[in-house]
Amino acid sequence: MNAERNGHMMAAVLYGRESLKVEKVAIPEPGPHDLLVRVKAALTCGTDFKVWKQGYHARMIVPPAIFGHELAGVVEQVGEAVPDRFRVGMRVVAANSAPCNECFFCLKDKPNLCEDLVFINGAYAEYALIPGRILRENLMEIPPHLSFVDAALVEPLACVLRGIDETGIRPGDTTVVIGCGPVGLKFIRILSGRGVRVIAIGKRSSQIKAAERLGAAAAFDVSAMDTPIQAVRQMTYRQLGADSVIEAVGSKATWQWALQMVRCGGTVNLFGGCPRETMVEFESSLLHYSEITIKSTFHHTPRFIREALDRIAKGEVSASDFVTGEIRLSELPDLFQHMKHRNGQLKVAVMP
Repeated sequence: MNAERNGHMMAAVLYGRESLKVEKVAIPEPGPHDLLVRVKAALTCGTDFKVWKQGYHARMIVPPAIFGHELAGVVEQVGEAVPDRFRVGMRVVAANSAPCNECFFCLKDKPNLCEDLVFINGAYAEYALIPGRILRENLMEIPPHLSFVDAALVEPLACVLRGIDETGIRPGDTTVVIGCGPVGLKFIRILSGRGVRVIAIGKRSSQIKAAERLGAAAAFDVSAMDTPIQAVRQMTYRQLGADSVIEAVGSKATWQWALQMVRCGGTVNLFGGCPRETMVEFESSLLHYSEITIKSTFHHTPRFIREALDRIAKGEVSASDFVTGEIRLSELPDLFQHMKHRNGQLKVAVMP
């Protein structure tokens, strides 16, 4: 059915916990400062899967709402107040949020913690509305040599690049990456390409193979051992522990492992978020006398959105490293049901 002619499009609408329906909805109407984009590729991700399972996200989406946030496409319609540099037919990629640049946290140079982050959802649809603020802060033209699927990696990659920067990882370091899902594998790909010796921790043979393919010096399958702590420490200088640990799972056990794998003076980045109200215990002298730094890196900033597109454009990362297949929009609800059974899917490109 021709969307332009009847003012409707097909979209995946989240109604609640594990309730996702692909149905006909009205095409969003852009205001004077907004853009309408025809979606060419949208990528699935762990965050969307978690939101689908719990039925909402406190900051990102309140159902019923069109779902998905990693998208690339072509400008279809331009609001009358949009700057001339954005034109119909332009190939663009948008981040899923943008800061206000005026609140307490923005002025403290922490725009990722902005008190008024504007989010977009709506990637799993034929058309998506890009609000004015995201257009100003976080919408970029896709270089001609890049595919839409490659460009759609920008948002998750920006989070990973910021995590590496915040952790202070340098060439020659030994870094443990706990978790070999799409995010963990992006850490492995980028770090190994920068001369970092990466030890990966996964839980399926498919994850271990992917970690090794993307540059891990060693990869351990935790399903075959009680705990990987000793195995990891044995691979470090004098068994002192790794220079840094990136935890990309978000569980009580893996947060605790991370603290026991890092060397004195090292840094642990608790990148994977645990379920709300999770309490994690640490042995206090481990932190105090070993001078371990613990931090968490949340979300991205405009600086790292631009850096991510640059890295993809230079070929440091490509969609073929992580995207395991392409599906039609109508197949998306079945895919999420399939992902529930931990089938080892990394990322899938949804092609509306």
